[in-house]
Amino acid sequence: MKRGTIQDHHIHSKELNEDISFLVYVPAGFSPMFSYTFLICQDGRDYFQMGRLPRVADELLGEESIEPLIIVGIPYHNKHDRREKYHPEGSKQKAYIRFLAQELVPYLDEQFPGHKDRFGRALAGDSLGGTVSFMAALKHPELFGRVLMHSPFVDSTVMNIAEKAETLPSLYHMIGTEETDVLMTNGERADFLTPNRALHSLLTSKTSDYFYDEFAGGHTWTYWQKDMKPALLKMFE
Repeated sequence: MKRGTIQDHHIHSKELNEDISFLVYVPAGFSPMFSYTFLICQDGRDYFQMGRLPRVADELLGEESIEPLIIVGIPYHNKHDRREKYHPEGSKQKAYIRFLAQELVPYLDEQFPGHKDRFGRALAGDSLGGTVSFMAALKHPELFGRVLMHSPFVDSTVMNIAEKAETLPSLYHMIGTEETDVLMTNGERADFLTPNRALHSLLTSKTSDYFYDEFAGGHTWTYWQKDMKPALLKMFE
């Protein structure tokens, strides 16, 4: 099996007032003559390491089972940085979404041959990473046309934004049946399953371009990793 390469990239974000380092998976056989879909993952190092996403992509791309993909993984510094950037009430969440839309997208379009349309850009994330991916796509439907979210955090802010949204992305949404008592980064515990089911009910009433399922498991990469292959096949076949 031919393997892609993983590159280190760095840009300075004026929106966040910091240097952002991120990983870019470039598939084997990359050619500037082709156009590639960008899959932009929050929790980037987790997706690359615990999710083994590059290895899954190598397999599926080698089989020509999915469309040509370039995968971008944006790591977080620590759990506090993650919460500030991803949480709906996080102090940096709005700036982080502006970074994605106004800084990262132009950089990727300049560096790689992308499709330069909304369905050529997908966002992914687990837990709070899924939340900010979903909110970014609702804020910028002209830029992001697909979202993969694994066990996203859902509160009244997320529900209100989803209810008001006029344009929704193509959605892939998974949640575990055991996610009823999740320990969050702020030390509190929360039921993730019930709010996710409420979001599912709302989204089902608004769009048909939506895949939802529940897995038997909890709020960990032990379960999310098993879903990387089905997720890519469903969203990029």
